[in-house]
Amino acid sequence: MSLTLDSKIYVAGHHGLAGSAIWRSLQHRGYRNLIGKRSREVDLRDAQAVEAFFASERPEYVFLAAAKVGGIKANNDLPGEFLLNNLTIQNHVIDAARRHGVRKLLFLGSSCIYPRLAPQPLKEEYLLSGPLEPTNQWYAIAKIAGIKLCQAYRRQYGCDFISAMPTNLYGPGDNYDPLGSHVLPAMIRRFHEAKVSGVPSVTCWGTGSPLREFLHSDDLGDALVFLMENYSDEEFINVGSNQELSIRELAEQVSRIIGYPGTIHWDSSQPDGTPRKLMDSSRLHALGWSPKVGIEDGIRGAYQDFLRIAPNKPETTR
Repeated sequence: MSLTLDSKIYVAGHHGLAGSAIWRSLQHRGYRNLIGKRSREVDLRDAQAVEAFFASERPEYVFLAAAKVGGIKANNDLPGEFLLNNLTIQNHVIDAARRHGVRKLLFLGSSCIYPRLAPQPLKEEYLLSGPLEPTNQWYAIAKIAGIKLCQAYRRQYGCDFISAMPTNLYGPGDNYDPLGSHVLPAMIRRFHEAKVSGVPSVTCWGTGSPLREFLHSDDLGDALVFLMENYSDEEFINVGSNQELSIRELAEQVSRIIGYPGTIHWDSSQPDGTPRKLMDSSRLHALGWSPKVGIEDGIRGAYQDFLRIAPNKPETTR
């Protein structure tokens, strides 16, 4: 039986950046039987809690977007938490989905699974072809394990479990915590606070030379629902936008959109991370999906989202 508008769909991590976008996309498409639980309701690190949830709710389809996430500093400072928490969450959910007969599961990974110096753009077959980027290897290893568990369960048990790897995300519901956020939301907060405070310059990490691709979270949500409806294969699939710019160009664009009048200083003593990270999303695009949100419009919308939630301290775990 295929997915219908009445299918019971569980979005794990539905309040996070990716999960909330999946939720919005499902609602926009008319799906009306959605399940979402906050971590205080179902702690996905607790095997008994996960078992009880699946036994009582019996979801038919699962989007696994729950994870502990963060930027370079968070990954460097908390390697044990990033590795163990993410392994625990995904193992519990994927295995419970198998045991309770979930019809289809989509596991959400990350572009950091690819080797640090893999050829560009990144093709799915480059997985495990070289060493990982040291600053986020703990998170990457967990995500690679999730991909492999979905593949193993497909081979051994016939589970229709698929995996998708998004590029760098931003958009409504992002994490703007200065110690735990990714590069674009961190810049939005930094330049906004500099503008409000009237400081003459803003310091950004690294040289500004690395190239990054960015995907709006609403485009991701749309892509993942598209894949749940249309894709069923053991091979994971990239989800990217082909919108690439340097970190320096990104900082200049964020500064301009926010209206910060000062200068930008680059601290080259801090790590750059991977030199370039562009996804090859040709397999997804060949299926008929393409992104809709341009980078400038996306940043403007993200800044408005930041202004809306700025008085509150965002969560660092989703």
